[in-house]
Parts: sequence; C-alpha cells; structure tokens
Amino acid sequence: MTEPTSAPKEVWITGIGIVSSLGEGLDAHWDALKDKKVNVDDKRFAPYIVHPLAPVSFDAQIPKRGDQRQMEAWQRIGTYAAGLALDSAGVKGDKEILGRMDMIVAAGGGERDLAVDVAIMTADAKGNSSPAFLNERLMNDLRPTLFLAQLSNLLAGNIAIVHGVCGTSRTFMGEEAASIDAARIALARISSGQSEIALVGAAHNGERSDLLVLYEFGDFNLKEKFAPVWQREGQSGFALGSAGCFLVLESREHAEARGAKPYAKLTKVVADLAHRKQPGAVTKSLEAMWPKLGVTAESGQLITGATGAEPVTSEEKAFLRQHPGFAVRATGTKFGHTLETQFPLGLALAALSLSRGELFPPHDPSGFEVEKAGTPDQIVVVGAGHWQGEGMALVEAVK
Repeated sequence: MTEPTSAPKEVWITGIGIVSSLGEGLDAHWDALKDKKVNVDDKRFAPYIVHPLAPVSFDAQIPKRGDQRQMEAWQRIGTYAAGLALDSAGVKGDKEILGRMDMIVAAGGGERDLAVDVAIMTADAKGNSSPAFLNERLMNDLRPTLFLAQLSNLLAGNIAIVHGVCGTSRTFMGEEAASIDAARIALARISSGQSEIALVGAAHNGERSDLLVLYEFGDFNLKEKFAPVWQREGQSGFALGSAGCFLVLESREHAEARGAKPYAKLTKVVADLAHRKQPGAVTKSLEAMWPKLGVTAESGQLITGATGAEPVTSEEKAFLRQHPGFAVRATGTKFGHTLETQFPLGLALAALSLSRGELFPPHDPSGFEVEKAGTPDQIVVVGAGHWQGEGMALVEAVK
C-alpha cells in the first residue's frame, strides 16, 4: 500500500536584505520607491550607463577588515545583503538555527584584474611578448587570492564564514535563470519537508569595465542617455546595476515555533528555457507558465525584471498586454539590470509591498505602468533573461 503524501508546507518569507543603488535596508528602499528615486551614473563608464551601489559601511555586516579585503566587490555586496536578511528574520547570531540553515546562491564568475590585463595587452601590442610571456605575467602579477575569489561558490563560502550559515550549500550559475532556479528549489525543499529554513539570494557588481565590454559584444548595453525600461524600444539595452538581495525562507511551522512574523508567503515558482531562435518564443514561454502559478484573478499586481534589451523586452511586453488588468512595475528602471539578483529582488519587493499593504507607484512616462489602488493580496513576479531563461513566481499575503 502506498503511504499517503503529506500536504505541502506553507513557505514564509521572514527575512529580506537589500542593498542597491537606492540605499540599504527596507525602509530606505521603500522610501526611494515611493519617491520615484533613480540613481544612475552616465559619466564614469561613458557612453555606458550604470546604477552604482549607494554608499555602504561594510563594517556593519562584515566586521573583520581581513574578510573584506579577500572578497571582491560582488562578494562584499552579497555578504552584506545576507547579513541584512538574517537580521530582518531575527536569526542573526543564533548558532542553533544558522547551523542547520540551508543556503542557495545564484552567482556569476569572478572579476578581472584590469591593471594586469591592460599591461599584458599593451606589451603584446608593442611586440614585447615572448612565447612564455603570458604565463610569466599571470604567475607573477596576479595575486594568489584572485584565483580563489573567482570561484562562484565563494559568495556562499564567505557568508558561511562571516555569518555562520552552515547547513547545506548550493551555488547556481547561469545569469538570470540561476536565481529563478535557486528560489524554485528552495521552495520545493521547504514545502516538501526536506528543509526547514533557507537563505536564498544573489549579488552583482555592475560597475565593471570588463562586464561592459562583454555585454557590448552582444549589443546589450544602454548607451548615452538613461530612459525607463518601457521607453527603450528605439535605443534598446540594459543599464547594469550593483545590488545584493537575500531572502530567508522557512516553513510556517518553523517560523511560528520561534515567533517569527512573515512579510509574505512564497506560493509558487516555475521556470522555463525557451528556444529563442523563433520570434515570439519568450511570449509563448511566459504564457505557458502563467496557468501553472494558479492565479485566478483577472487583475492584480505584477513585478517584472524586464531588462530593456531587445527583442526579449518587446516579447515580454506582448505577454503583459495579454493581461491588461495587472498593474506592472519594472525593477530595471529603478535598480538597473542586476543579472542574478534581479529575480530575488522582484520577490523581495513583492513581499515588501504585501507587508506594507500597497504596491509602490509606477515610474514610466510611457503610460504602460499604471496606478493601482487597494491592498494587494498576491503579486506575480516575472523574470525573462536578456538572452535565455524565463521564470515566474506567486507571492501572497499571509492570512
């Protein structure tokens, strides 16, 4: 006889940590969203536009300067945001809980040492490089810790070292799709009873010349002049943003046992990988995922990580037009495009909006984003990667 399957556990979002171009912490971000604040820099990497990280005192969450020095910028950003999430959930310093807290991180590769790269390329261009020149320079000029810092799972490692999160650890790579899967798997593990509490998130440093060069090869960068996401059809592209966002997810039973209050509950996360060689593939992918969320209402709120790059943004917009009752908010306008961090950021803003009883106002002169009165009880989060990977989530108020 088959054993009866227990009902899925309700998964609460009990901690949120955000640091970005708009500041740090939930109050600072909510105020910035309400005030329609945008922080962009169009001079430092001209003609490219970035959303630079707001001033942060990393000492507050990473007290040892030695720990800070051996991290690259994206690792400091992520470790800081993780500390904010643990504080928000009320588990910072709780060795018993942290010792069994799972961690699922979405991360990119490490950063380049630009000074060494430039020296090597300059010498080669001047004809001053022997056959063994490249190996010699790499061995002599690069600091040993750089190689370690380029490992994608070092963000999880640093979070474990600094904050003591010592349960199972998983790191996913794959740009936007990585964080969609991170959230999907964390939800599945907790709802099935395989895990009780998990730290989930990502970090991104958008202030990198090497990244701008990389994305310029694909013609993805926004250039010359900033414009909101929905107004970039004539000059498409994303403005890279620096941000870190982590969430503490836990079963309702676990949260109630320790007296934790939820911001919201994460009900569903679905993912897809459309074959984008055919026009309209992203629209079809999003439409196929929509019924899987279980959204029955014909109107509501929706937060998207739409990039501003084409053709994916226009294809996502075509999908959104099929659901005109939903008030849309694009995080790319406010935060820039933060790659792995974009989907967790959408989840965090959805949970924050539900906990505050309102959706933050639109920031879109084109009129595609509209005002939405009333108290939301569920918010859909959409993510479509700039060149691959799609996902959706349903975040709901706890009743």
